[in-house]
Amino acid sequence: MLEPAYQADVVIVGAGVAGLSAAHRLTSAGVTTAVLEAAHDVGGRMSTEKVDGFRLDRIGQLLSTAYPELRLTPGLDGLVLRPFAPGVLLHSDGRHHRAGATPAHTGSVVGGALRSTRSARGALHAVRALASAPRPAPRPTALPRGGTAPLGTAVDQARLGAALARIASAPVERLLARPELPAARGLAARGLPARTIDGFLRPLLAALLCDPELTTSSRCADLALRSFASGRLCVPEGGAEALPELLARSLPPGTVHTGVRVTSVSTNTVTTAEHGEFRCRAVLLATDARAAAELLPGLRVPDFHQVTVVHHTTDEPPATGTALLLDADRGGPVAHTAVVSQVDPSRAPAGRALISSTVLGPPPPDVETAVRMHLARLYGTSTTRWETLAVHHTPEAVPTMRAPHDLRRPVRLLAGLYVCGDHRDTSTVQGALHSAHRATTAILTDLGARGSMHRADPLPASRAA
Repeated sequence: MLEPAYQADVVIVGAGVAGLSAAHRLTSAGVTTAVLEAAHDVGGRMSTEKVDGFRLDRIGQLLSTAYPELRLTPGLDGLVLRPFAPGVLLHSDGRHHRAGATPAHTGSVVGGALRSTRSARGALHAVRALASAPRPAPRPTALPRGGTAPLGTAVDQARLGAALARIASAPVERLLARPELPAARGLAARGLPARTIDGFLRPLLAALLCDPELTTSSRCADLALRSFASGRLCVPEGGAEALPELLARSLPPGTVHTGVRVTSVSTNTVTTAEHGEFRCRAVLLATDARAAAELLPGLRVPDFHQVTVVHHTTDEPPATGTALLLDADRGGPVAHTAVVSQVDPSRAPAGRALISSTVLGPPPPDVETAVRMHLARLYGTSTTRWETLAVHHTPEAVPTMRAPHDLRRPVRLLAGLYVCGDHRDTSTVQGALHSAHRATTAILTDLGARGSMHRADPLPASRAA
């Protein structure tokens, strides 16, 4: 019998970071691949708006130089990561407290991306320094000296340092084997006092997981703390969109097709609104959780964390340098904020500062006014002359990971039909990339017994008038 004609071996639905990274792994293995994206741009939630020379992220998820998939994913060799100052800056009782010290590692640029090299002893030293007494701020006129960092007593700080040291050095498999509780209960069960949890770990995990109530699985929280203790928080140079755009540009020409709406899928066919049927050997759904469930009824749709990002500009930036500023007091809507243009100068025109602030959960009625007032207290300066550039609200920004949470949800639904994304792993860029890694491994295993690969046919012409 003649083999039926295929447009590609694998059709990937969705051109976010999961779908694009999966396309790289498949094409690198000689599998012809077509990526179909309904929007007119790649990236999904990792998008960046351009306004008068500013680059404004819609969600602004934080990355870590310790994310393994940033090093393992093909196509990301040219990614440039801009790190925040080591540790974080905590606002508590009207003062700034530096929680962290310069890590005992060296950062080098390999292929354009920031890499971290450290010994086990150096990692332990860095984690212990994190719980040490606060350092004076770089500019004491703006950052008051004195006071005790919101980490508790010296004994409390020692317990925190020991806990983070264990997490930093523990294999991932050991962390995933721990008993699972909501993060707040899991941290308390390890002997950490409420002041340390509320004054440091809660605002930190809120920034990392978008979950200020700490309902996230303790295993997911451990993974987030492990990345924090082992690497540096960072953002991609040029905005969040830099990561998916880099992946898309480095794929073979004709792989990615935007503006193509998929209406149904099966194990060997993808039906589109404008281009009819697209025949293939396997289908990988790499959309967000809700879009995946619309194409495959029965897939679980998680709850989501709401995220609002407010961008301001001024010609007189606050004196926090490249620090990530967290509100330990929870005295307003802002969970964390930073002068992002100090971290990544490409995000603002010369002579202007870009301040990006994140609100978690449902925003207050007049979110811009509430954020402006809160930022005045957090930075200790007037914000009346700050210009608002954009307010981005995303109601389904980050999938929740409440306990119990399966960090390795199946990616192989059946032979020929697969799914990946941050809703199948952890709700982070690392999780999205790792789920794509798992999905492509399953696809290559299944296709390996089904004959050699072939050259892809062109996308069918649009039927629209």
